[in-house]
Amino acid sequence: MARLADRLGNRRGKRGETATQEETTAAESPARAPRRDRGAAVAAVRLRLAQVVWAVFVLCALALAVGALLIAVDANPDNGLVSFVKETADAVDLGVFSREDGIMKFDGQNAGTKNALVNWGLGAVAYLVVGRVLERVIRP
Repeated sequence: MARLADRLGNRRGKRGETATQEETTAAESPARAPRRDRGAAVAAVRLRLAQVVWAVFVLCALALAVGALLIAVDANPDNGLVSFVKETADAVDLGVFSREDGIMKFDGQNAGTKNALVNWGLGAVAYLVVGRVLERVIRP
């Protein structure tokens, strides 16, 4: 009987040790888990921020491109949508890509159309390039 009790005791002891090791491992995991969760949360925020930055820059480029197109097709300036797009494009051209006093200035016939197409076209490309670079820098 004593041998049987010793065997059972040894088995219980081994099981107890195994449980203790598992408990130790389980106790260490929660301490590491917040770091992993924090890292994942930071990565998710950076990813979302990169997507928002890219979307804003794409919308600015789209406003410039559509504004140039509306000027090229001589759209009705009294239309509310046309005037909104042109005003938005004027706002996002930052003065550098202005159709009146931009990077390139044309004279003569259809100068306004050429100015809008070239300057706002360059502005749209610049917004896309800068937006993509910023998106790549921000993304994890």
